[in-house]
Amino acid sequence: MDLEGFVRRRIIKGIDEEEIALELDGVLQEFKDWSDETRKEFSRAVIDEVKITNQKIEDPFLKTLIEYPKTGVTMGEFGVGSRGEGDFFVHRNLAEIIKSDAVVDVTQQDDAGVVKGEGKYVTVAIDGMHSRLSDFPYLAGFHVARAALRDVYSMGSRPVALISDLHLADDGDIGKLFDFTSGVGTVSDLTDVPTVAGSTLRVGGDMVLGDRLVAAVGAVGVSSDMPTARKNAKPGDVILMTEGAGGGTITTIALYNGHFDVLKETLNVDFMQDCNKIQEAGLLPKIHAMTDVTNGGLRGDATEISTTSGCKLVFYEEMLDKTVNLKVLKMLKELEIDSLGISTDSLLLILPEEYVEDVKKILNNAYVVGRVEKGTGAKIQGAVERDFTPMFRESAYTKIKKVIGESSPENLEVQRENIIRAKELSIEKKETVKLGVNKK
Repeated sequence: MDLEGFVRRRIIKGIDEEEIALELDGVLQEFKDWSDETRKEFSRAVIDEVKITNQKIEDPFLKTLIEYPKTGVTMGEFGVGSRGEGDFFVHRNLAEIIKSDAVVDVTQQDDAGVVKGEGKYVTVAIDGMHSRLSDFPYLAGFHVARAALRDVYSMGSRPVALISDLHLADDGDIGKLFDFTSGVGTVSDLTDVPTVAGSTLRVGGDMVLGDRLVAAVGAVGVSSDMPTARKNAKPGDVILMTEGAGGGTITTIALYNGHFDVLKETLNVDFMQDCNKIQEAGLLPKIHAMTDVTNGGLRGDATEISTTSGCKLVFYEEMLDKTVNLKVLKMLKELEIDSLGISTDSLLLILPEEYVEDVKKILNNAYVVGRVEKGTGAKIQGAVERDFTPMFRESAYTKIKKVIGESSPENLEVQRENIIRAKELSIEKKETVKLGVNKK
């Protein structure tokens, strides 16, 4: 429960402060075993602090610092975090604000970035835990640590360190911190990648009630070889995929649909072990691009690879079921969830045909699932070739997501224009502040 947002919305609506204080008192009774006097003092303090920050600022520079560009579009409405076209659109615009001349920067739509220094390529990635695993912190920690490592491995790097960032709301039991860290530590131990640093804070400090856990894990890796970035895919290449059993998303599906036996299938470090085999066999320089199948499933990753590389990707429909763990696939089919629009954590490799058999010899359950051609877009080849682009949101995989649906908003173009304008204003703000700092 966000008290600050709760009060701010009511002040903007012009609701009387005494009425706001009474509402706030009722909320506090739900969460806090406080005296009447403490609740009253706290409610008054929240209202006063929000009122102060609502004041109009006359100084143009300070006004620029404090205010942010409004789009009129909410995260949920536009599907941000839901790994579909809405999410990808926002991330492409975020990338424009921080684009750089790095070897692999955020505009290339890879899940990790790469810089070069002293003859080495340094890869950095960070992943947020699945939002629905707040009450299952060990699983949240285990799967987000794997996700960060996968992103580093996908660049052809050898991970050397993990970092963890924990945010637990005010009423959260501290045991959640330990359980999450235990999950991260399990992956750290199994892969021999030490967890070396981190941060622990409360979600919103005193202003957010409840026990919601929000966390992220980052990973750092190094390599002497050129990154296996998505942009390196070339016409004539073959697409290989290994079998994946999923991570945070599949775990969430299993938990919230009662398929608890599937949880065991997700507890593995197969992806990392497969990448180690490739590196140890000296095959990494032969591979043009690597990725883990996560961002809205194969549909999302295929479209991103096509956009970044400027090539057309064609997938063989009859081979794609083989890339999903049997128990996981059975669950998805029972629940009528599109396995191609869900993160399965398969390893996807794009490489010249002459090296395919060499890779298949060292990897278990690796299949040729497609090819790269001249052209654009992603296609799936069955009886006929058809479009293989993502929906506005990833496949709806919980009852709540099915209520929200996968379709785009009716006023999509207007929303896109508003988002682009907000991005442009944010870039202007960055430049304005830079000038102000340099004048000091």
